[in-house]
Amino acid sequence: MAFHVEIAPRALADLEAAFQFIRKDSPERAAQWLLGIIDAVNSLEEMPARCPLAPESEDLGEEVRVLHFGRRQHVYRVFLSVRFTGRNRGAVRVFHVRHGARRPPSPTELEQSIG
Repeated sequence: MAFHVEIAPRALADLEAAFQFIRKDSPERAAQWLLGIIDAVNSLEEMPARCPLAPESEDLGEEVRVLHFGRRQHVYRVFLSVRFTGRNRGAVRVFHVRHGARRPPSPTELEQSIG
């Protein structure tokens, strides 16, 4: 089954902010990071359900999955939803990206991001 991957404006803004933050220390590392996370997001075209349910999903009453990108103290959490649109088609919507060291998003934050 092929999935169409959509990146919401909020997630694009999150990616831009993270890129700019990393770029302050190392422009080269920032570029590598951005290419890597974009590849990881694009990999959701196949088997997005491989990503585990986010613990925050329980509070929302909606299935929210999370893709972890990076290692150790540099992990980013990519929040996404998966929808099946029929006839071997589906859609993945990436709606929020957050550094793993930050506090978990509140249900309200995620609801606003999903919208």
